[in-house]
Amino acid sequence: MKLHNLKPAEGSVHKEKRLGRGEASGKGGTSTKGNKGGQSRTGYQRKMAHEGGQMPIQRRIPKRGFKNFGRVEYTVFNVGQVDHLVEKYSLTEFSVESLYINGLVSKTDKVKILGNGELTAKIAFKVNAVSDKAKAAIEAAGGNIEVLK
Repeated sequence: MKLHNLKPAEGSVHKEKRLGRGEASGKGGTSTKGNKGGQSRTGYQRKMAHEGGQMPIQRRIPKRGFKNFGRVEYTVFNVGQVDHLVEKYSLTEFSVESLYINGLVSKTDKVKILGNGELTAKIAFKVNAVSDKAKAAIEAAGGNIEVLK
């Protein structure tokens, strides 16, 4: 076997279709696109979610609910969790920065303290929001609270 004898396997190479090159191509004047209409023309593009004239699903299904764009999402910590986190991460202050450094919240998260549980550690809080019950529990334990804007 020599290089000049090499050929592709029988039937593996097909002749390229030359569409739009007249009658001699064997595909006729319409180039296999049928007669007239948008789909035979250049630049045709079917609309997304087009269902062939059937009412599309986004119009069949009714709209439900309401999305409040003014809602503020908080990352919530209960007073009962604070003792555990202070011991585990040896926090001197319970703030958004110290929680971010320890990987508990992301940089843009807002932190809120809720009053479920017991607090024994005397610790300073710098958070975005605090509930009344949590505020009372923190002050009873001897801690102080600074609410950030």
